[in-house]
Amino acid sequence: MNERIAEELKEAMKSGDKFKLSVLRMLKSALQLEKISKKHELTDDEVSAVIKKQVKLRKDSITEFQKYGKLDEVQKLEQEIAILNVYLPEEMSEEEIIKVIDEVFKELQPTSMKEMGSIMKELNTRITNADMSLVSKIVRERLS
Repeated sequence: MNERIAEELKEAMKSGDKFKLSVLRMLKSALQLEKISKKHELTDDEVSAVIKKQVKLRKDSITEFQKYGKLDEVQKLEQEIAILNVYLPEEMSEEEIIKVIDEVFKELQPTSMKEMGSIMKELNTRITNADMSLVSKIVRERLS
């Protein structure tokens, strides 16, 4: 995955796509920081985790910019997310998420909100490519 990002960075330089180039440079920088902190070459899973973190940061920023009516910034961040999403595996659909949540609820048979932590811990091992805030919301609704 690292090679793919590096290759597309070169292509963006050659084509003069400054916006994509800036997003890929930022991503490359985040990957480099993670590589330094882990003290080894990143696996594809670790690269995906860094990209997911970058997407989450942008989604959080979008929420803030929408509060203050900065729609031009929102649009820019959405474009950045679109570029980053190209490198991520396709996310699970809500139906697939609900199916996994159903399985976990059958196994653990939670009775109160106090068990939210153990449920989420189990779901984190089973759900790898999904919006965990959505998962958390669904679980919270089920428990209440």
